[in-house]
Amino acid sequence: MHMSDGLIDAPAAVLFGAVAVFGLAFAVVFARRDLDDRTAPMAGLVAAFVFATQMLNFPVLPGVSGHLLGGALAAILAGPWVGALCVSIVLVLQALLFADGGITALGANITNMALIGTAAGYLVAVALRPLARRSRAGLTAVAFAAAFVNTVVASLGFVLEYAIGGQGAVSLGGVAASMIGVHCLIGLGEGVITALTVAAVASARPDLVHLLRTGSEVAV
Repeated sequence: MHMSDGLIDAPAAVLFGAVAVFGLAFAVVFARRDLDDRTAPMAGLVAAFVFATQMLNFPVLPGVSGHLLGGALAAILAGPWVGALCVSIVLVLQALLFADGGITALGANITNMALIGTAAGYLVAVALRPLARRSRAGLTAVAFAAAFVNTVVASLGFVLEYAIGGQGAVSLGGVAASMIGVHCLIGLGEGVITALTVAAVASARPDLVHLLRTGSEVAV
């Protein structure tokens, strides 16, 4: 999922850099109401967990591996705005310290994984919140579905960016088929990890699960 330098042209990199800055500015403003003495440590733990698990790849197909994106997980546990910030921090650290994703493509990667993916996953979780509140099994199923959608929709963001400014030799149809197909499989792994993690947190401290604490309205 991490886009490297040179995969999109300069105008597209600037455009999605601006989208990332704009989106993160909104996230900073709205995240303040979700953070207090109880939830701030959870946000830190979520960022650390996403960072650690993104460093671990799991096999998807022969020669192909995937890793957790973490947007839906962060949004369910810490809220969508805090979640977007957590994933963004992880992506910035990965780009600067581990060359995981290009510097010029950082805006595009934040747009895909921290903004688009997190928003998609959270909206699915909110839509299914009555099921999540019904039982622990319901919460687990909702977390799985949200994480799966988060992964696939984030890959669509990658395809959109490639369509606008792609510099690779692969056709747009080829990129779309590859990204969506592979990320449908990665989404299954993302769903399992997210469901197990959310269920574990809910078992110990359900009061810390943002999705269960917020009201019937969309908490954005």
